[in-house]
Amino acid sequence: MLQKENILIVDDDINILELIQRHLHSLDYHTYKAVSVKEAVAILRDTEIDLLITDLKMPEVDGFQLIQFASEHYPNMPKLVVTGYPSVQDALSAIKSGAIDYLVKPFTKEELKQGVLKSLSTRSKKKIALEASDAKNYNEIIGESDAIKNVTQIIERVKNNKATIFISGESGTGKELVARSIHYNGKFSREPFIAVNCGGIPENLLESELFGYVKGAFTGANDNREGFFQAADGGTIFLDEIGNASLAVQSRLLRVLQEKEVMKVGERKTEKIDVRVIAATNSNLKDMIAKETFREDLFYRLTVVEINVPPLRERKEDIPLLADKFLFKYGNEYKDRYITMDPEAKALLQRYDWPGNIRELENVIQRAVIMCDRTIGVKDLPETLKYQIDFPDDGLLSLKEMEKKYIEKVLASTNNNQTKAAEILKIDRKTLRGKIN
Repeated sequence: MLQKENILIVDDDINILELIQRHLHSLDYHTYKAVSVKEAVAILRDTEIDLLITDLKMPEVDGFQLIQFASEHYPNMPKLVVTGYPSVQDALSAIKSGAIDYLVKPFTKEELKQGVLKSLSTRSKKKIALEASDAKNYNEIIGESDAIKNVTQIIERVKNNKATIFISGESGTGKELVARSIHYNGKFSREPFIAVNCGGIPENLLESELFGYVKGAFTGANDNREGFFQAADGGTIFLDEIGNASLAVQSRLLRVLQEKEVMKVGERKTEKIDVRVIAATNSNLKDMIAKETFREDLFYRLTVVEINVPPLRERKEDIPLLADKFLFKYGNEYKDRYITMDPEAKALLQRYDWPGNIRELENVIQRAVIMCDRTIGVKDLPETLKYQIDFPDDGLLSLKEMEKKYIEKVLASTNNNQTKAAEILKIDRKTLRGKIN
C-alpha cells in the first residue's frame, strides 16, 4: 500500500482548517493543522511535510513570512496559498516568495484537489531531478564552496570501507562532524560510533579507557571492564586530539591497526576486533615526530586516507548558509520564531576571518539572537567583527601624530564616510571635520 503524503494546513480560522482537513481526508491524505506560523514552524521542524497549504492574512506573523521561511529551509517542499482577500499583488508576492499555486476562498473540493495534485507533482519532479543528480547529503555539513565539496567527495569514497582515516584542521572547523558523516552515511551506520577526546582524559587513564582492563590491573580496578575499542566493535571509533596520546598508548594503537586486535590493561591474551579508526588533531604531527613525541610508524598507519577540513576564512561563501542554519536553530530555541539578519550584518560576517572557525560563528549568532528583536543588525554583532584596523609599527610618535594616523586609517576603512568614522571614533561629526581640517 502506498503511503499518502503529509500535508500541513495553516490558517487562523479554525472553521477553514477543519473544512480543508475534511476535504483532504476524503482524498486520503494525512494532515497536520496549525493556527499560527509559530505552530507551523514547530511542526515543520519535527515532521516530514510533503506540502504546505497556508493562508496569507494572519495575526503577528503572516503567511508571506512562512512561505519565505519554508522556501529557504525546505526548498523541495511545495507551498500552496489559500486566501479570502485576493489581489494581483498578493498573488505575485506569494509566487515570488516560493508558492506554487494560489486558491481564492471559497473554493470547491475539486479546486482544492487540483491545486494539491499540481503542487505535489511539482515536488515529485524536483525529487526525481535531485535523485538523478550527484548531490549528496552529509548530515550537517553545510556549504557549496569548492573546499567543502572536496571534503564531501572524499567522504563519498571512504564511507563504505574501513580504511583508517586521518582528519586534520584547525580547532572549530568541524572534524568530528566529518567523522560522523563518514560513519552515518555508509553501510556500517547501524553499528556503534564512539567518539573519544584524547585530550579530555588524563594521560594515566587514557590507556585503560581505550582498551579496557581486568580486575586487579591497578589500584581501583575492582572488576573487569570493556574499553572504548570493544564498545565500537563492528563500527567506528573516532580519536580526537590524537596528538595528546602518550607513547605507551601510541604503541597499543599501532598494534590495533596492524593486527586488528586489542589487549586489556592487565591482560595477557588479545582479542580480535573489527573497528574503523578515524583520528583527528589540530596539532602538527610531523613536528611532534621530529621532537620524538609522536611515533612515525603510527603516523603512517593513521594517514591511509587524509582529509583536511578547511578553515572558515578559506570558504567564506559558505558563511551565509551556516549563519542561516544557526539563526534557525537559536531563533526557535530562544525566541520561538525564525530570526532574520539584514544584508549589512551578513556582509560583516563575510569580511571577518573567524580564527575560531564555525564554533566562533555559532557563538556569535547565538549571542546575536539573544540580543536582537526580530532582525539581527550590525549593532547586535560583537565589536571585534567591526572595522578591524591593523597598524604598522611606526616607532615612537607624538600623541598628535598618532591621532592623525589613526583618523586617516578610520576614514580609509569607511571609504571616507565621516558619519561612520565619527561613530567609530566616538566623537561628533563637527569635531571630526575640525580635526580633518
